Amino acid sequence: MRKIIVLLFLSVLVSCKTKQAVLSATPEVPPTKEILAADVIANHYNNRNSFSTVYIKSNVRFTDEKQTQNVTAEIKIKKDEQILISVRFLGITMAKALITPASVSYYEKMNGTYFEGDFSGLTQWLGTDLDFSKIQNMLLGQAFDNLQQGKYALAKVDEGYELTDLQAGKTLKSFILDQENFRIQGQAIAQPEQDRMLAVSYSDRFSFNEGNLPMQILIHTFQGKAKTEISFNYNTVTFNEALSFPYSIPNGYKRILIK
Repeated sequence: MRKIIVLLFLSVLVSCKTKQAVLSATPEVPPTKEILAADVIANHYNNRNSFSTVYIKSNVRFTDEKQTQNVTAEIKIKKDEQILISVRFLGITMAKALITPASVSYYEKMNGTYFEGDFSGLTQWLGTDLDFSKIQNMLLGQAFDNLQQGKYALAKVDEGYELTDLQAGKTLKSFILDQENFRIQGQAIAQPEQDRMLAVSYSDRFSFNEGNLPMQILIHTFQGKAKTEISFNYNTVTFNEALSFPYSIPNGYKRILIK
């Protein structure tokens, strides 16, 4: 159970590859003449989501080499301010995570442990930048990074357009956008030297008045030979409600440290 809640926000930082975006240390990207990378990015950001809060209830399936678990997750987002994730099994809250731009905290009942820290420690430990926006964007089907601040090569692929980050150094990044609406279909981050990989793909998108969200998210993480898959199936999404964010670590829990 602890592994599930950790991966909900740590999965955005491990390296990755997907069926849509196969990454290599020195990617060769064929040029696309019909449209420029800047045009794809500009069209992508025309798809703005406009909301103050979003409430999501989701079925979650977690699979690794040892187990498969089915749980439900309640996700509350106050845009750009805080995210509260509650993981439940048979209606019982087994774990919670509270994420803000300044801090990350979670606890899980099975082992009676908790974590509190900031993004700087996690970034150093993982070897790649992690922040609140990356987690929020992953849950909402948006690009991890601000694409307007990077430099990208563009290639035409079967799924639409692939943007490959030319400035990521040893951390390789790519993004797949559909050619009709320029929405994110999949994104990948890879750290080949650490043999860490992550892939996120989005499907079954639905348009609300407040914006467009994927109703299904599939996350694959790889660390050496270890593989993990987390799938989200959003079954309730509401916007702009007055949400509460209750969170407190139970007494007697043991703090864990990430070094």
